[in-house]
Amino acid sequence: MQRGLLLRGSGGGGWLHAGGGVSFRNATTFSSVWATPVLRTTTPMMTSDRFAHSPLSRRYNASSSTHQATAAKASETLQVGKLNHVAIAVPDLEQATILYRDVMGAKVSEPLSLKEHGVTTVFVELDNTKIELLHPLGENSPIANFLAKKPGGGVHHVCFEVEDIEASVKILKERGVKAIDPKPKIGAHGKPVVFLHPKDLHGVLVEIEQK
Repeated sequence: MQRGLLLRGSGGGGWLHAGGGVSFRNATTFSSVWATPVLRTTTPMMTSDRFAHSPLSRRYNASSSTHQATAAKASETLQVGKLNHVAIAVPDLEQATILYRDVMGAKVSEPLSLKEHGVTTVFVELDNTKIELLHPLGENSPIANFLAKKPGGGVHHVCFEVEDIEASVKILKERGVKAIDPKPKIGAHGKPVVFLHPKDLHGVLVEIEQK
């Protein structure tokens, strides 16, 4: 910045304003005082070429490269696969099986009891995915609690496949999606599964299953 000066000649002349190349005439000696500054920008704008070779550019590029590498690594590790199944809690497993097999003409599996999960399941095979029918098993079954609130049954959860379930749980936690129990358990397909908390997924219970 350049500041202007108010200069006064010794001969009692008026105040002269100096600065930015102004010349003085008819003045012999001068005394000076600071007046209201006349501001003039002298710092040149940083051009794209200058920025490219500046320390700021190097820091920006390093930070950007690190972020891109982290994002790419996460993307490679965590990629939601196909919809494995939609689970429906039912108050009467036999009647639900008859409905899908005899009325709707779908292929259904034999009942499978999973004591660790507190459920008995039947899978309805479809061309593009499966439906899992869930019925309570044991006194502490989570499905019993669900049916207590919805006696007629309803959609309980959806299940997606992932390549690496343990890495997926870790990355999801870093991104603000918590698991109900981060330790995988063996599910109905004989593969590790983890359930994610509904409050982090718009009220939907989501299961991820090792592909």
